[in-house]
Amino acid sequence: MAINAASLGAGHPAPRPMSAEERKVIFASSLGTVFEWYDFYLYGSLAAIIAKQFFSGLDPQSAFIFALLAFAAGFIVRPFGALVFGRLGDMIGRKYTFLVTILIMGLSTFIVGILPTYASIGVAAPVILIALRMLQGLALGGEYGGAATYVAEHAPHGKRGAYTSWIQTTATLGLFLSLLVILGTRTFMGEEAFVDWGWRIPFLLSILLLGVSVWIRLSLSESPAFQKMKAEGRTSKAPLSESFGQWKNLKIVILALIGLTAGQAVVWYTGQFYALFFLTQQLKVDAVTANLMIAAALLIGTPFFVIFGTLSDKIGRKPIIMLGCLLAVLTYFPVFKALTEAANPDLAQAQAANKVVVVADPRECSFQFNPTGTAKFTSSCDIAKQVLAAGSVSYDGEDAPAGTPAVIKIGDVTIPSYASKGLAADEAKKKDAEFKKAVADTLKADGYPTKADPAKMNKVMMIVILTYLVILVTMVYGPIAAILVEMFPTRIRYTSMSLPYHIGNGWFGGLLPTMSFAIVAQTGNMYSGLWYPIIIAGMTLVVGTLFLRDTKDVDIYADD
Repeated sequence: MAINAASLGAGHPAPRPMSAEERKVIFASSLGTVFEWYDFYLYGSLAAIIAKQFFSGLDPQSAFIFALLAFAAGFIVRPFGALVFGRLGDMIGRKYTFLVTILIMGLSTFIVGILPTYASIGVAAPVILIALRMLQGLALGGEYGGAATYVAEHAPHGKRGAYTSWIQTTATLGLFLSLLVILGTRTFMGEEAFVDWGWRIPFLLSILLLGVSVWIRLSLSESPAFQKMKAEGRTSKAPLSESFGQWKNLKIVILALIGLTAGQAVVWYTGQFYALFFLTQQLKVDAVTANLMIAAALLIGTPFFVIFGTLSDKIGRKPIIMLGCLLAVLTYFPVFKALTEAANPDLAQAQAANKVVVVADPRECSFQFNPTGTAKFTSSCDIAKQVLAAGSVSYDGEDAPAGTPAVIKIGDVTIPSYASKGLAADEAKKKDAEFKKAVADTLKADGYPTKADPAKMNKVMMIVILTYLVILVTMVYGPIAAILVEMFPTRIRYTSMSLPYHIGNGWFGGLLPTMSFAIVAQTGNMYSGLWYPIIIAGMTLVVGTLFLRDTKDVDIYADD
């Protein structure tokens, strides 16, 4: 384990400027990682279109949630990629592992661009798509740990936070690049052509990025720390068993997960992905405007990765990360409510003036998540909730006496629902149309908009709010690479740091959109999905504050 009394602050050389060769290595590594994140985030940015193209056999809400699940599949397998490629990186070196991960990532993304849709080949389309997402996840599972380790092992002592923070910018820059390509293609082609087939172009362009990335990776030299360790014959022959089979290292892996990366991940995905989904799905902001707002916030906020990374070299990694988690816990609810008022003031006013409530017998209310599209909602409660969910209407629930048919209350108006079980097809269709019309007419009369009005948006305030969310991301993410590298010895560093990072980001973070929207679908309240990141960030705040040591003075070249 790298954290010990002997290695803290002992005999370090004075911080020096990065040499030209070291700058080249770090730039090349960071740039290659930008391309890799670009590939990975294309899918997330196009989730709504992917849902229509590959999950068109499902109802719209289930299709979107299932598309998010397919997105999450790439995250679920990331820890396995961390094990496979982390082991290779610790045994054969950082450089060659880089080449493998970038090739898998780039080719998988290119194939998505030529993959037939559900309309063409049926269920095989989503199956192949999910398989490609899993390959991408495996590759990315080996990418981040290698990039962070590689850069940290080139950086001089006293500047690891500053230099590894450039790796932290790559995820945001990759997302930013994907948004720019999508917006450019969408604007040039028009919305109809883009939704039909133009969405493929950003995926196909990745083959060019792949060529550049491979060329960059081939020009890199091996990490000096790994070369030194290899020359001394100290490379690990069994990095997996050393990392996870020995309690002295395993306990640090567990602490890194619970006390660092889990909270960092949910803050990251809330600020950069959930905010985008919230704008488009809940606040009904058009996709182009929402993407432009996110892109502007990313452009303003990205320098703070380096600012907080550099600051962590002076005051420590832990205080900055914990403060970011604390601010997330305290401010997410008021911030997202302020975002509603800025992006869709008509919706905010309607919700305040005419609250929507579903009053129903709780025993006839089912779980609203229907990923396979096979469940038939026939009770008056389920039908009422489905109609509101289809219109992205936020509502509260209220229990009714047993056996009482469900009703929807919109302000002072009460609209009775109906049960479709046992009804003839024509009668059920008629009742459905009448019920939907009654709900839609009442919502319209009470000021509920069908989409956000661009003329009424406070775009400056939207950018301010979104930038704040990005700055929280930079606080928790800017110093994370340095602290993870410093927690583990060189011989098993790649493996040991990769697993908690990718469980945290792959599982806790990657599942955030799916979990949050499933919570919203069940409760009906569009803000209730925020409980997921708040609880996880709160857990990290408590565990990290109580049990985590700061590592800024650790000597990463010290003997194990």
